[in-house]
Amino acid sequence: MHLHVANHPLVAHKLTTLRDENTDSPTFRRLADELVTLLAYEATRDVRVEQVSVRTPVDEAQGIKLAAPKPLVVPILRAGLGMLDGMTRLLPTAEVGFLGMVRNEETLQASTYAERLPEDLSGRQCYVLDPMLATGGTLSAAITFLADRGADQITAICLLSAPEGCTRVEKDLEGLEIPVAIVTAGIDQRLNEKGYIVPGLGDAGDRLYGIAG
Repeated sequence: MHLHVANHPLVAHKLTTLRDENTDSPTFRRLADELVTLLAYEATRDVRVEQVSVRTPVDEAQGIKLAAPKPLVVPILRAGLGMLDGMTRLLPTAEVGFLGMVRNEETLQASTYAERLPEDLSGRQCYVLDPMLATGGTLSAAITFLADRGADQITAICLLSAPEGCTRVEKDLEGLEIPVAIVTAGIDQRLNEKGYIVPGLGDAGDRLYGIAG
């Protein structure tokens, strides 16, 4: 597993404002959207392309276009939806699937409650959107789910991560024989006793939508 922490002053600036408890939901959504686009730029460096030739007003030019099959963007419901626009702004031709996963607050284990994905993901590059990589259980389960359907390269984009979550994902996916990467804006100190990232930014879903649940 490859872990990439985006080291850019604009990333750090937006993340700092997201952390602020005084940042309201509309501002939080806008900044999260902008931050995701910056992270997506890093995450798509290995997107598959093919050579093409185009005619300019002057002459022929060689270039590239995204290769088939199209990349698949998979937000994890519900908080991952707040990252979708920022991702598709950079990758507008990608297809979008949805994966609903919930974490049991007592056991911290993740389970799938809904999905809208192709049955066969053979040969597909997948980009998973999950704002908070906390315990790692949800992300591990999502990546395993996609790999079981045939995805052959998976990159997760997370606004913020905890070291415990990164360690768990790497351990859980040790036997997975496909490239897996995590792109994140930062790695915080630790998890607290409730499984929240410290210092973190709170519950991403609640701060995006302003509704507990």
